[in-house]
Amino acid sequence: MLATPLWTPFRCDSKAAMLSFNNDANASRIVVVRLEKGPPQMKNIVSAIALTIAAVGFASGAQAQQLANPVGKLFFEGDIVRHALPNQAGPFCVLVNQYKRGEAVAFRIRTLLPSGEIADNKVIKSMMVELGNGQKLPASYKPHGNPPTDYFWSFFWTIPADHPTGSIGYKVIATMNDGSTVEWKPFNRPTTELMVVAGDPDMKK
Repeated sequence: MLATPLWTPFRCDSKAAMLSFNNDANASRIVVVRLEKGPPQMKNIVSAIALTIAAVGFASGAQAQQLANPVGKLFFEGDIVRHALPNQAGPFCVLVNQYKRGEAVAFRIRTLLPSGEIADNKVIKSMMVELGNGQKLPASYKPHGNPPTDYFWSFFWTIPADHPTGSIGYKVIATMNDGSTVEWKPFNRPTTELMVVAGDPDMKK
């Protein structure tokens, strides 16, 4: 049986959950979640994550990798969080898929080689996010936190005042040093895709 790797999500602060999983495709999937620090309400969030990953574990390895094309060249992690803008009330650096015009979406992407090593800007020539409307936005590989606690690909996009409401969706395109590309799409559910909703951002009082 293969060794059990440990996966740690993007870190904004010390309130992080750790998840480990068995990567043997022929073994039963086991998910272990350990809450390091954080308020009691975090327990419900972590429980939901555990249930989600446990459900995903029933899919075969081939099914799990179909969102990356070509299969097996890169492995992706990614999410979107609300980015801080001056005078807006937030909360910031929180996972959310619905944004108002004038708010900023931060895209966070981590890429791994099949060996499990980080695929940084020495391995990947460029990283691009293509929105559902065809707009392409470049990401950069950089440290996060002061002092840095994590390194990953990221950028933020401020939603224009005239942008239509509704689901946008996006995909990630990584261009390798040899010129080949790998594409990845996150969860394909309209209700959980990046979405623009009506209203104005909450401002500081």
